[in-house]
Amino acid sequence: MKLIDAHAHVVQCIAGTGSQGELRPCGGGRAAYPTGQSFQILPPEFGEYNAPPEALLRVMDAHGVEKAVLLQGNYFGFQNLYTWEAARTWPDRFAGAASYDPFSLQADKIKAHLFDELGFRIVKFEVSAGSGLMANHPAVDLDGEVMHREYRYAADRDLIFVIDVGKPRSVSWQVDALARAVARYPDLRFVVCHLLSPQLEDGELLRRSLDKLALPNVWFDLAALCLNSRPETYPYPTARGYVKDAVDIVGADRLLWGSDMPSAMTRDTYRHFIDFIALHPGLSGQEKDKILYDNAEGLFFA
Repeated sequence: MKLIDAHAHVVQCIAGTGSQGELRPCGGGRAAYPTGQSFQILPPEFGEYNAPPEALLRVMDAHGVEKAVLLQGNYFGFQNLYTWEAARTWPDRFAGAASYDPFSLQADKIKAHLFDELGFRIVKFEVSAGSGLMANHPAVDLDGEVMHREYRYAADRDLIFVIDVGKPRSVSWQVDALARAVARYPDLRFVVCHLLSPQLEDGELLRRSLDKLALPNVWFDLAALCLNSRPETYPYPTARGYVKDAVDIVGADRLLWGSDMPSAMTRDTYRHFIDFIALHPGLSGQEKDKILYDNAEGLFFA
């Protein structure tokens, strides 16, 4: 079975920002906010303070994963140059996405460097209220002026637009606004992270939301989907049900397997993240092949 991880991260240093302020490393793979909250953010096998591409490749090689898409966001802090260097060094293994803050006074100069000079072809926007755009900026309308400026920029350059809208019932979880925006850019390819991050009792909400976003230019990654159904553990029956719902509503050809490593591996094993889909009893072999490899290959690596 061939595998592409469509949602992973390299980390040169933990330098995140979120609703609790700056996130900084405190050794042993742990990080802390200035509120005093500290937690394990990296599994010990990755390192005390970072997650280099070599560590990801060791995990990928041990599990037969051919390629990975390197995303980023405010959780670890933007890692643009480090991501670019990883994708340049291992172009047959990694595709990299760039990130930026659209409120930066020199955003135009930043974008010119990332996309025109460095040549990124994927842009990642985490807009979540926990550790994304809306964690330290006022609420942003996903169908408003600020975001349309960025959608148009991506559409003009034929970028892939990856967006994480956070969890249901948060200010950033704007499915209706996102659906309206997506419909205005039919040639712009969108990837919505974490299958909209449904929690344990969100089955009906997820189905209604997928109906709204079942558009020909929208894909969904499944990274860390299973971890949102706590306290359930592997094989995560509720999250597997959400995957089956997504296959029925948007189609298996619109779903992308991802792990969200390295941080997700502080809560479960990489093997379980693979087998969550690879051993899913409700999916056909053809559907699994699409989700685990074919869709990501065609979208990110063709």
